[in-house]
Amino acid sequence: MSSVPFHYVDLRTFCYATEDEKRVERALRAFLPEEYPIERAETEGHHGDRIVVLSARLENADDVRHVLGRLTELGEIERVVDELDERIDDNTSLFLRLDKQAAFKGDVELGVGITLRAKVEAYPAKHHIAVENARETFESLRENRESTGSDQPGDAAD
Repeated sequence: MSSVPFHYVDLRTFCYATEDEKRVERALRAFLPEEYPIERAETEGHHGDRIVVLSARLENADDVRHVLGRLTELGEIERVVDELDERIDDNTSLFLRLDKQAAFKGDVELGVGITLRAKVEAYPAKHHIAVENARETFESLRENRESTGSDQPGDAAD
C-alpha cells in the first residue's frame, strides 16, 4: 500500500488530577511511532482541578499508516469496519474511542479515554466515498497484517 487515503489522524486524551501523567502519556504513545512529539496543554476542570490535555496530530503517510496498523489489532476491527457508515461524519472524519487502560498495557480496544479522529480523503468530499475509502484501507491493512504476521503495516511488499 503506497498511499493512505487519510489527510491526518488526531489522537487526544485527558490526564485528570487523580491520574499519573507519565502513565497517561504512555497509553497515548501506544498508538504513536517511536519518539513522536506530543502536545501538552494544561486547563482547569469545573471544580478547579487540573486537567492536562495530551494530543498528537499525524500527517505524514507513514505515521498515519502506523496508527491505522495499530487499529487493525482491535479484536473488534470487523465491528469498526461494519460501523464505518456511522463512525464517519458528513465532513469525512472517522471517529473512534479507544480504551486508555488497555492502551497503557499495550493493547488496542474500543472504550473510553483516548479519542481518535481521522480525516478521510474523499474526492469529492462525500460521506459514501469516505466510507468506501476507509473500508478499503482497513481491509488492505488487515490483509497485509495477516499475510505477513507483522505488527508494522508497511512491512510487506505490495
